Order: sequence, then C-alpha cells, then structure tokens
Amino acid sequence: MKYFIAFLLLFTTTLTFSQEIQTSKKVTGTIVSNNTLLPLANVNIINVNKVKGTMTNAKGYFEIDVTQSDTLHITSIGFQSIKVRVTSDWIKNGNAKIQLTEKAIALEEVVVKRYQLTGYLEIDTKLIPEVENYRYSISGLPNAYEIGDRSPNAFSRVLNSIFNPADMLYNFFGNKPKELKKLKEMRKDDTVRNLLESKFDRETLAVLLGIDKNDIPEILQHCNYSQSFIETANDMQIMDAISQCYEEYKVLKKK
Repeated sequence: MKYFIAFLLLFTTTLTFSQEIQTSKKVTGTIVSNNTLLPLANVNIINVNKVKGTMTNAKGYFEIDVTQSDTLHITSIGFQSIKVRVTSDWIKNGNAKIQLTEKAIALEEVVVKRYQLTGYLEIDTKLIPEVENYRYSISGLPNAYEIGDRSPNAFSRVLNSIFNPADMLYNFFGNKPKELKKLKEMRKDDTVRNLLESKFDRETLAVLLGIDKNDIPEILQHCNYSQSFIETANDMQIMDAISQCYEEYKVLKKK
C-alpha cells in the first residue's frame, strides 16, 4: 500500500510538472546590435509554432507568448535573421538579451537599361514586348488558375494539374500536416501578416511553413502560377496563392 501511494504521488507530481511546462507563458527579451550593443527597435519576433508575432519597442524590448521548446524567428532589416529556441531557463528567468549581427552587403554594378529606347513614346511602346499572363476559370472552383506566357499548352496543364490524382501539395507537406493549418493562422496575427506583406525573400514564409524556400517556386509552378507572379509577388501574396491552391485541392478531393 505504501509503495502504491508513493507511486501515485510521484505520478501526480510528474503530471503536474509536465502540464506546467506545456502551459503558455510570456517571456521577455531585449535585442541589441552585436557591434554597438545598442538596442534595436522594430525587430520582428515570430513564434513559429504558434504563428504569433510581436515587435521590439524603442528600447529593444519585447514580450511574447511561448511554451517550452517553441522556436522564435527574429528578423530585422540590415541584420542576419536568427532562430532562438525557448528553454526552460528562459521561461523560469523571464528575460534574455539577444544579439543580432549586421549583414555585410557588397554593392555590385547594376544595369537598369534593358531596351534601347529612343525617348519617343509611340516608338518605344512598339520596342518593348508585351508579356501576357493567362488565367483560366474552372467551373465549381472559386478562383482562377494563372499561366505565364512561357508555358506551352497552358490550358492543358491546368486540367492535368487539377485532375491529377497525385496531390502535389501533400508531397511537400505530407509529413507536416500542421504546417498546412498554419496557412489560415498566418492571417490572424497582425505582426505576421504585416511582415509577410513587406517581404519578398520567402525566408520568413519558408520558416513558418517548415519547408526550404527553394521549394516555394516549384510549389507555385505546380499550382500553375506564372513566372512573373512567382518572382514579383510579396510573401503574403505567395502565401495566399499556396493557400488557394490547397483549398481547391481539398474541394476536388471531397468531390
């Protein structure tokens, strides 16, 4: 009987401790430059696991909801992005000082002139080739598919993509079903949404989705988005495109 009581107490203590660890708590921190040690304002901090974000104030201070082992993705213009794991010590102590390293940017010669323009509008408009992107609407689906001018047999590709039984998105996210659910969560948090709207490097988006950023163009090509869209859209538009493609696949899968 004594052994049973001792075991019960040990089990209850362990369970309580485990629940305390998993409970969402706030951690705070201060972000500074590793060169000057001065605080950095407007640094973006995103909890990748919870898809929640915040920014540092003028003193480099921030606070954010976390659970143990969550990953924080920290980005700022002109500095190297870093990932920080939330440890039990950080949760216990509550505060941490994080240093960001400045990027070394080498300026190279940039050639802006692409076409030999004359300065006369009537002539120059004929010299610049038109680039057309085509979108095809499929009955029963709420959105259209986009095809660039470089894609031969555009309409056939759309049909083949839609009715292909091999779900391309699940090939990328098959082992990460939670990552697909993040597509909707990204729009709910103001910090995450505003950050994605201002970025074009796919870095933060790739971290949130748990994929390599080099996979993103391939995903969009399978979803029949044009090369010009893939190259020029901001991260928020790219996220919406992947989300749209995924939702359409789910509709077809149900049917």
